[in-house]
Amino acid sequence: MREVKSATFSNQLTVLSMTVSAILWSQMAMAAEELPSTTLQTITVTANSSVREKVQENGVYIEDYTPAQQASHLSDFLNVVPGVTVGGTSAVNQRIRIRGLEDSNLKVTIDGARQEGKLFYHMGDLTLDPDLLKQADVAVGNNSVTLGNDAIGGAVAFKTVDAADLLKPGQRIGAKLHAGYASNNDELLTSATVFAAPTDNIDLLAYYGKRDTNSGEDGNGRELFEDSKSENILLKAGAYIADDHHIGANFSQTEKKGIFPFRPDFPSRNDAPIPQQVKRDTYGIDYKYNPSNPLIDVDTNVYQTKTRILRDSEYLTDPGFDFNAQVKTTGAKIQNTSNIATNVGTHKLISGIEHYKKESEMERDFVKTGSDEATNTSVYLEDQWQMGKFSLTPGVRYDRYKSPDFIAGGKTYDNVVGALAASYEIAPLTQVFASYTQLFNGPDLSQTIFNSDGDNTYVNNDLKAEEGSNAEVGIITTLRDLTVAGDALQLSGKYFETNIENYIEFVRSGGTRPGLNCGNGQPVGACQGVVNKDEDYKIKGVELAADYKMNNFSMGLSYSRARSKGEDTGYSIPSVTGSSSESGDKYMVNLAYAPTETTDIGWRSTYVASVMPNTGENDIEKPSYNVHDIFMNYSPKQIDGLKATLGVYNLFDEAYASHSSRLNPIDDVTTDFEKGRNIKASLTYQF
Repeated sequence: MREVKSATFSNQLTVLSMTVSAILWSQMAMAAEELPSTTLQTITVTANSSVREKVQENGVYIEDYTPAQQASHLSDFLNVVPGVTVGGTSAVNQRIRIRGLEDSNLKVTIDGARQEGKLFYHMGDLTLDPDLLKQADVAVGNNSVTLGNDAIGGAVAFKTVDAADLLKPGQRIGAKLHAGYASNNDELLTSATVFAAPTDNIDLLAYYGKRDTNSGEDGNGRELFEDSKSENILLKAGAYIADDHHIGANFSQTEKKGIFPFRPDFPSRNDAPIPQQVKRDTYGIDYKYNPSNPLIDVDTNVYQTKTRILRDSEYLTDPGFDFNAQVKTTGAKIQNTSNIATNVGTHKLISGIEHYKKESEMERDFVKTGSDEATNTSVYLEDQWQMGKFSLTPGVRYDRYKSPDFIAGGKTYDNVVGALAASYEIAPLTQVFASYTQLFNGPDLSQTIFNSDGDNTYVNNDLKAEEGSNAEVGIITTLRDLTVAGDALQLSGKYFETNIENYIEFVRSGGTRPGLNCGNGQPVGACQGVVNKDEDYKIKGVELAADYKMNNFSMGLSYSRARSKGEDTGYSIPSVTGSSSESGDKYMVNLAYAPTETTDIGWRSTYVASVMPNTGENDIEKPSYNVHDIFMNYSPKQIDGLKATLGVYNLFDEAYASHSSRLNPIDDVTTDFEKGRNIKASLTYQF
């Protein structure tokens, strides 16, 4: 019985293509809009967004991407982005990885609110139902000083739906009803959205959704245990004050209760399942000021988000295994964009200041056992300078990061990083680019369940912050009128190298684990804590894409590869959340065809090559797998606003585990297998 989560995403190959092309200035942004978009998605390129952001962050609307319309897990749409994988079969165990780096090295936001901290290494840290979403921006790698701390591997920015996205021209009030069913785990989703614009300057939205999930099974018929019910709420209000000011407020909540395996990443293990609850509450206020003055375009947001895992001690016989683990993040960000024209080109200056605090708190048997916090304040400036066919983007950022008391003794890190990117149009619709970005990541909070106010913990007062760099080079070109008039083929390629120094590793103690010396942190002892690895790591890889569109047919091909290696041992980057950080080379094919004005059909194939082990303790063999999905949309002309979707996912009932999931090559019981064949049907009616 298990659930999976969804969202709003994109075909991996178009994301990469647009990612690369977007490094151009506004003139190239307009050209990019004319390029072929992947058959299964629409990518938004806006002329006023940051060039450096557009290199990595491209919006994909869920309504325009067929598989994502029926997604119940983040992997259902994020996995199609080159360099991105999502592990964890259950919705309470989904974990995003970018180029092998886990979410502790990624910046993840929901409507601008940072989702910080780590809760429990057998469960995921992001509680989010895709049915709330309209769009997500993915930064594959860090290529901008605007991303900041916790973004060594990149970033994912989720955006929930607004009333303006649903209201038709001249419409004052409307509603959207949605129902979906999945056969593998008898999952039933029902939701309703009401949206309105009572006046020309006010918009309102209210959403409520329920998702009931039973146990599913993998391709070999093994039960993937889960019996859960979830509720989702989204409330939004916005108002224009005069013509230049806009203020908005939002609240979103995802709450999932049910019976799960004691360790959700071991869904087939014989441990007795227990009642558990995961919950996220996010509050936000945003303010935008955009007068006719080209020097002023202010975007501000203030937020608080809280994520919790709760186990009820009433059902547990072993003391200490019940817990209430919670992470709360409070923050604010102000950013201004100025457009300046000079005799030697145009400048887009992006300046900003950001501050946030993350706090963790742990209770066992209703007794508080520990709490900790960390704060970060940063300022940044980026200049996108366009001179004809050539663009140059320097940037600088300053971070002042106060570390957690029981991780690094509350040590404060003052750090300055810089970035430089350039692009050149070597021929019409052909661009080459290169970028270099320095990286910084202060020590994160401990996993909340291990928070004990320093008891049995080695506090590392000499801990260094993670640092490094990310360098990328690439090319993109578009060829038109190849076979028929109006067709287009977009080709793109990127090579990257990410260097990480002072990699921070969490070392557990107890049982057969060696632990750390409580006094000096040397290996073998009774304490747990964090240490810097003795060696630096390098991640190398490529991301290639081809995207073809002709009339009502489109095709996309993509390939991505990322490999990490320690400079001394050759081992890959260690992973605390299961198996190694390595994923096999990923090949993807997407085909879509619209035989009529009312019907769209599509096919997606994903092949992930095997990974052979090195000699490191974290390196294991990961088998290859090949998964196929087919789907169809139908919107009858007779009923305006009605849309039906039918799909068969994992068509050939492949038994496999994602390379980003808990994976044990010699023990199926401790492997987090994906669901087998799954038939999904959904119906949406908007009026």
